[in-house]
Amino acid sequence: MTNFQATNFQEIKGVLFDLDGVFYEGSIPVDGGNEVLDFLQLQNIPYRFVTNTTTRSRNALVEKLKSLGIFVAADEIVTAPVATASYLKSKGYQRCHLVVSKLVVEDFADIDSVDDDPDCIVVGDIGETWDYRLLNRLFHHILAGADLVAMHKNRFWKTEAGLQMDIGGFIAALEYASGTTAQVVGKPAAEFYRAAVATLGLPAEQVLVVGDDVETDVAAGQAVGMTGVLVKTGKYRDDVLAQSGVEPEAVIGSIADLPGLFAGRVQH
Repeated sequence: MTNFQATNFQEIKGVLFDLDGVFYEGSIPVDGGNEVLDFLQLQNIPYRFVTNTTTRSRNALVEKLKSLGIFVAADEIVTAPVATASYLKSKGYQRCHLVVSKLVVEDFADIDSVDDDPDCIVVGDIGETWDYRLLNRLFHHILAGADLVAMHKNRFWKTEAGLQMDIGGFIAALEYASGTTAQVVGKPAAEFYRAAVATLGLPAEQVLVVGDDVETDVAAGQAVGMTGVLVKTGKYRDDVLAQSGVEPEAVIGSIADLPGLFAGRVQH
């Protein structure tokens, strides 16, 4: 079932899609993804993919999508690791301690990575590597003056095994213990979304953001002027939506229902 507010979706001229939980869950594709992209291409509506995935490089994401039968170019994907590397260079950091998966190190090829005396700590998803010793070491780096940079601050995500704790809890622990605040670069950071919208060459008011997270996808997109659509796949939960206070312009069963929001649009 599709629920939506009185929004003129026919005025939408571009779309930003989340990936994980929208087009796939773990290694399982969500039905209808290719058909939706075909529909948008037929309507001459450009799209980009925006993701907080920090366990794969952008090139690896392209390969994963290809394995699922979805063919996209690397420059159509805006990732948290790539955005973070750009942020580090823009701020002039000289010594960065990377707490990231080995699979995304290639996205930080131009960053000087160190283990001792860093001027910033960069945190992504490292799976089960988290433990007290690591957290305490990072805590001491922060006390010594290192800035804390988080690729994102998601609370949880969904795999084939169900909901899994994400890095947000570890970031919160470091913030609480050190009395500092992390600089979040990926979603839901406004600058991340503005940069993604800029790649479409459109004003935010003409762009749709589609995701499975009511806060980091929908609310964050709405905050910069976009129209928000929430899908009931991936990490979606009724109770989280109810407690969030966020009102998406539409809530749809899955990505396959997206074309229905454009009912009546004239094909080109």
